Amino acid sequence: MTYEGSELLAHLRMLANLPAANATIEFNGTRLFLIDFALEASAMRPKRLLHRFEVLGGATPSHTAGTPAPLSYTVAPFDLVAGLQELGPPLAGKGWVVLNGCCEAGGVHRSTGLPVNGKICFAQRFAIDWMRMDDGGHLVNGDPSDVHSYPDYGADVLAVADGKVVDTLNTLVDQKPGHLPDPKTITLENIDGNHVVLDLGDGLFAFYAHLQKGSVTVTRGDQVKRGQVLAKLGNTGNTSAPHLHFHLMDSSSVLGSSGLPYVIDSFVYAGQVPAAEFAQATGVEGNWSKGLLTTPSPRRGQFPLDLAVVIFPASGQR
Repeated sequence: MTYEGSELLAHLRMLANLPAANATIEFNGTRLFLIDFALEASAMRPKRLLHRFEVLGGATPSHTAGTPAPLSYTVAPFDLVAGLQELGPPLAGKGWVVLNGCCEAGGVHRSTGLPVNGKICFAQRFAIDWMRMDDGGHLVNGDPSDVHSYPDYGADVLAVADGKVVDTLNTLVDQKPGHLPDPKTITLENIDGNHVVLDLGDGLFAFYAHLQKGSVTVTRGDQVKRGQVLAKLGNTGNTSAPHLHFHLMDSSSVLGSSGLPYVIDSFVYAGQVPAAEFAQATGVEGNWSKGLLTTPSPRRGQFPLDLAVVIFPASGQR
């Protein structure tokens, strides 16, 4: 694949998680170039990706004036995983909507690179914020400043696989919907609110965030089974409405890790929230059922993308 001109610019981001105004990088500057591409199912999977950048720049590091020289860099070798981890669902029942999901470069999770311990980490690159749509197509039904107006509030949060609990937080109170916490109060420990981290083995860790205070049923060191209730969905930490944030990562550090892709072994695809309308909305109020399918489609071993609406098996079923 080749990116140039306006298409290249659309994938170029500043470190402050903002789109770059142009393709010029100042001396000692940094940019993130975020790309995703899809292969046909029948295509041969490459073992490694390489990235070559053709640029005009200073011929030497001390070169600050004169005619820019054409330069070529081959950088960022990336070995692809041989296969995707298959997980169970983190929730049960119908009406679950994928928010801030894969894969646009400007997506909240996809484009958030955080400097942790001297490197830029993309722990949330495959994260999903799960909200629930009620039978009337509403993500909120009633006063949007009341957590109890959200159909997902209090839903059981489930273990996606057998594993060991390596971290929890259970003491934070819910945020009032529509308001984020004071930035001065945010730390690496509390940014995602009450949470659970599971060690799934083989260097894989599952992370659940924004859980209700006092609802976490497990403690560090516990062994859990797939489908076990871990907590209840809440609105704690850096969140403006009740939802479950879930992602898979390669270490127990919820932000200082690399986010990993995975598939969910079984769910039913029920349709899409209309993307253009959702992008123009100032909140989640309204009826979002227009894109639902008359006949939902069973799926196996897939990863639901942004704004998909899915039905998970009832709790305890596969």
